[in-house]
Amino acid sequence: MEKILRIENIEKYYGNKTNITKAVDNISFNVDDGEFVVIMGASGSGKSTLLNCISTIDRVTSGHIYLKGQDITKLKGRQLTKFRRDSLGFIFQDFNLLDTLTAFENIALALTIKKTNYKLIDDKVNKIASALGIKEILNKYPYELSGGQKQRVACARAIVTNPDLILADEPTGALDSKSARLLLESLNTLNQKLNATILMVTHDCFTASYGDRVIFIKDGKIFSEIVKGNHSRKEFFNMIMDVQTVLGGELNELI
Repeated sequence: MEKILRIENIEKYYGNKTNITKAVDNISFNVDDGEFVVIMGASGSGKSTLLNCISTIDRVTSGHIYLKGQDITKLKGRQLTKFRRDSLGFIFQDFNLLDTLTAFENIALALTIKKTNYKLIDDKVNKIASALGIKEILNKYPYELSGGQKQRVACARAIVTNPDLILADEPTGALDSKSARLLLESLNTLNQKLNATILMVTHDCFTASYGDRVIFIKDGKIFSEIVKGNHSRKEFFNMIMDVQTVLGGELNELI
């Protein structure tokens, strides 16, 4: 299977000479095309900084990140803007929908910016909305939607341009348990039916159990990694809990 994302020995420092924090410490891993990878870790472990580096929100201090063979750590200016627009899809914890636009218009916005033919826009939006079960709410505004509906609209917006990689930062963080489950099933649909490659950051074991592989981060380094393989989601959840217990035990020994 093609390796769509390659992370090679990346490091990220914050601060100055008198007070330096190493948020990401020599991390390397790959993500295959169509894979659903989860990054887990406690608050301050470096998982969000890692995602920010991959999304080009932050620049790495050293190392390289390749998406489809392109070294994105070297992109600047218009190249960087084009890369974000064409190659990445984002799902945020707080939805980031525009209140003055309907659900349809929020999803279609990225296609409009790319000057896609309006007939294609209509077809693409309706296809994605059908797959995610939100076709009946396309004419509603964000204030008329539940949290789960907003997040599924955000999922549709992330995938509608057919990006190379979808990045999700704690996407269930602002949702109740029912809405969170619906969202995770939507991400599963994107991954399995539309072959979306997803990289998701979370601290929640239940959320992580929907992925194919979980990478655990501790103190800016990769602590462990587990693969779902042929295990059921319940079995995978228990495997994740076991690693989290070890991580928690190590933290407790330091307190």
